[in-house]
Amino acid sequence: MTTTDATSSFEPVPATGEQYHLHHDGSHGPVEAIITEVAASLRSLTVDGHALVPGYDENRLPPFGHGIILAPWPNRVRDGRWMHEGSAQQLDITEVDKNNAIHGLLRNTSYRLVERTEDSVTLGAAVVPQHGWPFRLWTTVTYRLTGNGVRVTHEVTNQGGQAAPYATGAHPFIAVGDHDVETLTITARTVDHVMVDERLNPVGMEPSAGTRFDLAVGPKVSDLELDDAWRVGRDDDGIIRTVLSALDGTETEVWQEGDWEWLQVFITRIFPGPDGPMTAIAVEPMTAPADALNSGLGLRWIEPGASWSGHWGICRPA
Repeated sequence: MTTTDATSSFEPVPATGEQYHLHHDGSHGPVEAIITEVAASLRSLTVDGHALVPGYDENRLPPFGHGIILAPWPNRVRDGRWMHEGSAQQLDITEVDKNNAIHGLLRNTSYRLVERTEDSVTLGAAVVPQHGWPFRLWTTVTYRLTGNGVRVTHEVTNQGGQAAPYATGAHPFIAVGDHDVETLTITARTVDHVMVDERLNPVGMEPSAGTRFDLAVGPKVSDLELDDAWRVGRDDDGIIRTVLSALDGTETEVWQEGDWEWLQVFITRIFPGPDGPMTAIAVEPMTAPADALNSGLGLRWIEPGASWSGHWGICRPA
């Protein structure tokens, strides 16, 4: 047996795999994005040089799940347990400190390239039968740059022989250029706040108006401690919008349409920035809240051979 020394020409693969660089000449200047092979993460997004998400190094896993796709469920499943046709299903526990299964089954998956253009990429991954999940799904996510941001399309097809439950979401952290996140305000038409226990699992719903969970009033990020979800209201055009605003009027918007009726906002003050820990805010569009496999809220059952698709995006408003 012989070995070949190829160290002189070896180039290590980044921790997040292939990096798909997208470019679009937009109405607000050039739009640039980087999408990763692992978890189909939105690693970078800029409009005319202004960051809409905080970047991270390609050689580390997405910090706090930054930009990853959450499927076939977003958020948590209490104790990783749920019932299917009278049988208890036990998912692998992936949030060990809270004994939950979190953010689906694709967060460490290498997605396959399906289609690519200069300003778009479609990546696909299979959700295969495994502990607590007896279904097979084929999922794709398409990132397409627009004149002022990105439009994201999720699609799923049931490749198995029985109806399968499905919900999805995404986990982007949001930036407004180089403004300190603590100085930003956040505005969303929050309607019902999801109450949770000490393990962040749902225990009920409450109206958010007039409470500390009312984001419609535009609170400052510096005044908030959040890892919370809401059912959110739509504008007159049917779009759900969450807007982060800087003192100079600069804004970044996360929009949701169709079945994307839920929103999670998570704030951390130990996000790994280029100069050390910093405050970061995740604005997570979702089709269902936490523990949907048990509550059924927002959960869709997809028949064999059937498909579902939906859209959300990030932009720099005009």
